[in-house]
Amino acid sequence: MTFHSIYIHGFARVAACVTTSHVADPATNAKAILAAANACHEQSVAVAVFPELCLSGYAIEDLVKQDPLLDAVERGLASIVEASTALMTVLIVGAPLRFVHRIYNCAVVIHRGNVLGVVPKSYLPTYREFYEGRHFASGAGIAGETIAFGGLHAPFGADLLFAAEDVPGLTIGVEICEDMWIPVTPASELALAGASVLINLSGSPITIGRARSRALLCQSTSARCLAAYVYSAAGAGESTTDLAWDGQTSIYESGVLLAEGERFRQGGQITYADVDLDLLRQERALMGTFDDNRRQREAFFRKVTFALKPPAADIGFLRKVERFPFVPSDESLLEQDCYEAYNIQVAGLVQRMRATGTKRVVIGVSGGLDSTHALIVAAKAVDLLGLPRENILAYTMPGFATGSESKTNALALMKALQTSWQELDIRTTATQMLKDIGHPFGKGEKVYDVTFENVQAGLRTDYLFRLANHHGGIVIGTGDLSELALGWCTYGVGDQMAHYNVNAGVPKTLIQHLIRWVIASKQFSGDVNRTLGSILAAEISPELVPVQPGEKPQSTEASVGPYELQDFNLFYTLRFGMRPSKIAFMALQAWRDVGKGEWPPAFPNDKRRAYDLPEIRRWLEVFLRRFFAFSQFKRSAMPNGPKVSAGGSLSPRGDWRAPSDSSAAAWLEDLERNVPN
Repeated sequence: MTFHSIYIHGFARVAACVTTSHVADPATNAKAILAAANACHEQSVAVAVFPELCLSGYAIEDLVKQDPLLDAVERGLASIVEASTALMTVLIVGAPLRFVHRIYNCAVVIHRGNVLGVVPKSYLPTYREFYEGRHFASGAGIAGETIAFGGLHAPFGADLLFAAEDVPGLTIGVEICEDMWIPVTPASELALAGASVLINLSGSPITIGRARSRALLCQSTSARCLAAYVYSAAGAGESTTDLAWDGQTSIYESGVLLAEGERFRQGGQITYADVDLDLLRQERALMGTFDDNRRQREAFFRKVTFALKPPAADIGFLRKVERFPFVPSDESLLEQDCYEAYNIQVAGLVQRMRATGTKRVVIGVSGGLDSTHALIVAAKAVDLLGLPRENILAYTMPGFATGSESKTNALALMKALQTSWQELDIRTTATQMLKDIGHPFGKGEKVYDVTFENVQAGLRTDYLFRLANHHGGIVIGTGDLSELALGWCTYGVGDQMAHYNVNAGVPKTLIQHLIRWVIASKQFSGDVNRTLGSILAAEISPELVPVQPGEKPQSTEASVGPYELQDFNLFYTLRFGMRPSKIAFMALQAWRDVGKGEWPPAFPNDKRRAYDLPEIRRWLEVFLRRFFAFSQFKRSAMPNGPKVSAGGSLSPRGDWRAPSDSSAAAWLEDLERNVPN
């Protein structure tokens, strides 16, 4: 398979289909179903679901008990089965079928000229507008049976799973309409038995508010079952004698809406999405209680296997991938995330100060994003504790490469916040230390190596700790989650260390949006907000190496890579444990075209960038080496700080526990083997 094929990366395309219903006309309905099936095949869809009783029409009442209609349904099914021989897509079609002495409301699973199985509806609504108990028998408890119709034979029962032999993780479980409205649903049992893609064929007439209820049930089922959930409800053409229909379609994955169709559409529609089978498998493995729950159940399911034979070519990618997985592009979601993140940080610091009886905090302020954000967290924390802002002891400590812009911003922010502040120039002390240890710079040579850099970083932290001792305060850490991931911090005596690090759970790409939210929500006065705006516009730089007039200042991202890419890599490594090759594939979908996809609100136009696969691969290799083979010893000794993002934290007491002397070989091998140069 090509690197650009979704199926090689653990995705499978699914579809929720609605055809125009022709009441009690199975032959015409079969033609409409086949037209949609061919469209799905052309789109390389693995699984397509159609509405409940779509072959006969749902609202046909007592007509369903007429033999001519049931005979026509069987002929219609036979025509679909025959025509499916050349189709890749697994078709799941709703039909009324006779079995022994009763009629059942069924989902017929068809693939490449075969009926893989027939699943009868378990729970029949017979209340309010529904009267299914008059017409159908319940399939609950039916297991191990075989059904015959129109010369076809197939497994029959509520005990069926359908698994692809050649697409790892693609196992289909089917329930029908009312089955999802009960307390303990068939989908729950199917998921525990291994179904990753849950299907619901629905009739479900529309009334005010019902679409919201369906969406909640679909979303919650996919979240609880750690599964994809594909839903298709009857639409135009159904009988409106007493009811109306909206043709709702939706596809969810582990609680996230991937796609939904237009409601009340006059005519058919197909809603597509690419579901992540690897993600679902990883989530189930990570959440051990999922399997604990399985072991409490004794349900037995028959597994029917089939060969999907997916294409090896690039078929596109029908899935939204956020450029910034820690930063939603939806404005309301981002606002909620920023509100929660900021208040998590503030609440963490408030509790630490209360628990220790501390009245003062000590913080170094460089004028960069991280220390700026830590300072405004500290300001809000002392406000909530009823302490004066003067109890924030803020220091700017210029070194050999401190820029005038950053120093000006740092001083302006401290003054605007009305903290206690002081400038401590570390250059004399740093020069003495470099001289004492025999470093060439101490002899006047322009040698700017890692020792030169870390002497400055270490001195700043040393000053802060001694100032905390002197004034009875605690040192507030400013280093962020992204820096911890990449090991971009000075161990022990530098910015890796603090008494409490409010930024430890916040990725670099989120911090700028947190600061924007602080400005927009008017947490502070106008002069504070103006300074925050100036800081947002500056380039990220450690400012440890001097530059000549006209030269660009030292750039962090030139060394460790663009934080927007490295945070992308971090999210999918930390949260889902994905292979590097898959991360590269997803990064390419998100980042290859500036004009495609959504950007976070207020993201500056001049900072919108695109990356091709060679760039993505290059910086992913840097990430893998730094994250897996270089930086863990720093994380193993990191100070306390609150977990902020659902994407995870790197605390050795929390989300990420790893040896400090591990190898990155397995990850680098996957990158080398599976990602083109």
